[in-house]
Amino acid sequence: MTAPGDASYHVPVLLDAVLAAARGARRAVDATLGDGGHAAALRSLGVEVLGIDRDPAAIERARHRLGDEGIRYVESAYADPAALDAVVRFTPDFVLLDLGVSSRQFDEEGRGFTFRPGAPLDMRMSGRGETAADLLNTAPDTELARILYEYGDERRSRPLAREIVRRRQREAFRISDDLVNAIRAVLGPRAGPGDFARSFQALRIAVNDELDGLGRALPAFLAALAPGGALAVISYHSGEDRLVKHQFREWERDCVCPPRQPVCTCTARALGRAEPRRPIVPDDAEIAANPRARSAKLRIFRKADAA
Repeated sequence: MTAPGDASYHVPVLLDAVLAAARGARRAVDATLGDGGHAAALRSLGVEVLGIDRDPAAIERARHRLGDEGIRYVESAYADPAALDAVVRFTPDFVLLDLGVSSRQFDEEGRGFTFRPGAPLDMRMSGRGETAADLLNTAPDTELARILYEYGDERRSRPLAREIVRRRQREAFRISDDLVNAIRAVLGPRAGPGDFARSFQALRIAVNDELDGLGRALPAFLAALAPGGALAVISYHSGEDRLVKHQFREWERDCVCPPRQPVCTCTARALGRAEPRRPIVPDDAEIAANPRARSAKLRIFRKADAA
């Protein structure tokens, strides 16, 4: 078992804020286990942990680090029925989602999450299903444009999608260079890492069904939480954060009557509250120590106590 300070493991993002949100919890779900950093900190507080990850390599690393005492493991995407069933049976009072790609996945070129030269266009977190290359080589230009715009905030998504289709007719996309060259052809030779990151991020989200999965999982996690429990979500992408924010706002509504109805007749009750109202973000010291934390936003929803 690896010592907590082992440099081979990355420091979890917004750890102090996550532990503050979990204060008083007895059973916590880490639905994106990764290297197990958040899970290790939760378990050190005496919390029983259910760790979920679709990446078999992540499950193996976390088990090597944490062992089997006080923690259970589920190899599954957190939005899949097997994972959601396990969460319901676990009856948690704290659930954590740390979205996006783990630093280790990003650093492993063979996984294809990076735009470093020669990396395969894979991007599958589980190692199963359609790859990014498959998507680039088969999707119509309208679908590629939607993915690039909605998931990558790429303003020139339509011409980029058309360029991808034009290039794949000559030669299939296989490695990162193929997509980088298509991006440069549309955005110009001065296109740089920020431009590449938008498109690579968009493809990763599409390949792994990340936003749709998040939308399915959030209501299920809230339903599984014990009264007074907390759901904490760390996002790194505007689409993820927007989805979480809107879902939390919907849960806070204590009336679902039509807006113009003069008297409330729905007898609805708010499901809880976001705390705090605005997202928690890393401070300058954390960003300096871990630059990949710079875009992180943590939102917390506290489920209402039983009536």
